[in-house]
Amino acid sequence: MNKSVIRYILSWVLQIEGALLLLPCLVAVLYREKSGIAFAVVAFLCLCIGSLGKWKKPKNTDFYARDGFLAVSLSWVLLSLVGALPFLLNREIPSFEDALFETISGFTTTGASILTDVEALSRCSLFWRSLTHWIGGMGVLVFLLAILPLAGGNQMHLLRAESPGPTVGKLVPRMRSSTQILYGIYFALTVVEALLLLLSGMPLFDSLTLSFGTAGTGGFGILNDSAASYTAVQQVILTVFMILFGVNFNVYYFLLIRKPKQAFGCEEARVYFGIIAVSTALILWNIRDAFGSLLEGLRHAAFQVASIITTTGFSSVDFNAWPTFSKTILVLLMFIGACAGSTGGGIKVSRCLVFFRSVKREVAATVHPRSVRRVHLEGRPLDKQVLHSIERFLVAYVLLFAGSVLLVSLDNLDFTSTFTAVAATLNNIGPGLEAVGPASNFSALSGLSKFVLMFDMLAGRLELFPMLILFSPSIWKK
Repeated sequence: MNKSVIRYILSWVLQIEGALLLLPCLVAVLYREKSGIAFAVVAFLCLCIGSLGKWKKPKNTDFYARDGFLAVSLSWVLLSLVGALPFLLNREIPSFEDALFETISGFTTTGASILTDVEALSRCSLFWRSLTHWIGGMGVLVFLLAILPLAGGNQMHLLRAESPGPTVGKLVPRMRSSTQILYGIYFALTVVEALLLLLSGMPLFDSLTLSFGTAGTGGFGILNDSAASYTAVQQVILTVFMILFGVNFNVYYFLLIRKPKQAFGCEEARVYFGIIAVSTALILWNIRDAFGSLLEGLRHAAFQVASIITTTGFSSVDFNAWPTFSKTILVLLMFIGACAGSTGGGIKVSRCLVFFRSVKREVAATVHPRSVRRVHLEGRPLDKQVLHSIERFLVAYVLLFAGSVLLVSLDNLDFTSTFTAVAATLNNIGPGLEAVGPASNFSALSGLSKFVLMFDMLAGRLELFPMLILFSPSIWKK
């Protein structure tokens, strides 16, 4: 283990977080809020400690997969612990476990909240709460790689540990250029959404915070009813951008370099849009009598499908009151999730595709034992290493899910609430059903359940293994 490189990376993460904490300080100045002092204090401490930690650059900057996974998991834990401090210092969330839950939910772009009255928070706290979505959406270490060259080709270990999806590749030969392109696309889409919301008549503060939440597919709203109070046009804008941020960013890169054939030929994206279209149509048929017009029903059906499959978690209505058929579709979408290489969570469309094709291959092999069939994705055969990694992921996912449901069930909530609480956090969605539905929150859960769900949020955002290896004794050996 290269401890000096891990220390150096963590120091950089602290400094980046310290710089980002200055933004809510600026909001506090604009709105004349004393709560901003807490953010200034934490920002100062982060910048000082971060500077001391990276004062001595490590002589050996090589690190391997184990170091990369460990650096990523520790970075996210550190981010969350430090990010929770302002809420504790300004006493807006006085409980440590609640402040940590809210912060982890923000950075992991989950959007599950323990707040019973969101609107009671100061503007600077609301801004930081939404900004954590934007920071976590693309990943702070992806940003770090964009500005800091580290360990040559071994940077891929960091990117692989933090990026969602079964495979991770570079857009261009140089890793630093790849991460700069990713963040450029991410920033540009966020700015376009904020401008459109602003032009629709939404206040600047709302436009920025909702754009942060949409871009990171997080879902923290600044109103108690999430997005229900906004106009039909504004909800349509949010729907469109939720779907766009659920697409693999490689598609946008191909469009950027004028390769439309490769962009529109993305099989995962086509299946993703197909799932959205079919799910919206089925839910619209099921709730057709619940709204004043078919157009209004279509708007809410599309909004909720986009919100759940991209794991954003905004709500335009209380979908917990919808028929069981519609709620079942939404729960299934929680597990499918968005595309690999997007800011969305869940299992990912590409993994689901590979899984079903693997099952199809096994059925065919049972009927025709001598046949040789390969599993393909995007027109290319997948090697055994990728297939095995997907199988390992699904096994770990099921075991973690089952264990979490068992532990949360100690709170003695109804099964639907328990099941969807774990589904909503492990898949980084936010709202579940019943006691943790869109009109409720997670405040009633016990401390044990909250810590279980916090771990699930981090594990879901980091694709399970970076968090699970923290419990492996061998990872800490020299």
